[in-house]
Amino acid sequence: METTEPTPTWDAEAHSEVVDAIEAAVGEVTYRVWGADWCGDCRAVLPDFFAALDAAGVPDEEVAVHEVDRDKQGEGVDAYDVTLIPTIVVERDGEDGTTEIARFEESEGRPAAQYVADRLLDADVLA
Repeated sequence: METTEPTPTWDAEAHSEVVDAIEAAVGEVTYRVWGADWCGDCRAVLPDFFAALDAAGVPDEEVAVHEVDRDKQGEGVDAYDVTLIPTIVVERDGEDGTTEIARFEESEGRPAAQYVADRLLDADVLA
């Protein structure tokens, strides 16, 4: 998906707290992202989110991208109850299995990277 290409002009220095939080969670969480190039919200949200992941050094194996069709059908949609796109689910594996610690859907009140970074901090992933 073209929308997963990081925005080249995204300023990591201006968003250093976001980058630091995401970077601190490397190896601790995985990201599942549902979206599509035909989706305006995805085009608006995902390139900056992927720029933040890139700036934080999140390895490719910690990110799963799931493209959906115009009916919002695709891999993992039912299992993760995805009804809006983009949807970003952040998960952590633990003794009790996999736990969802953040879910960004379509258009929250703040940018996806900020939302995820705040949730990582709230969930004590970085402790």
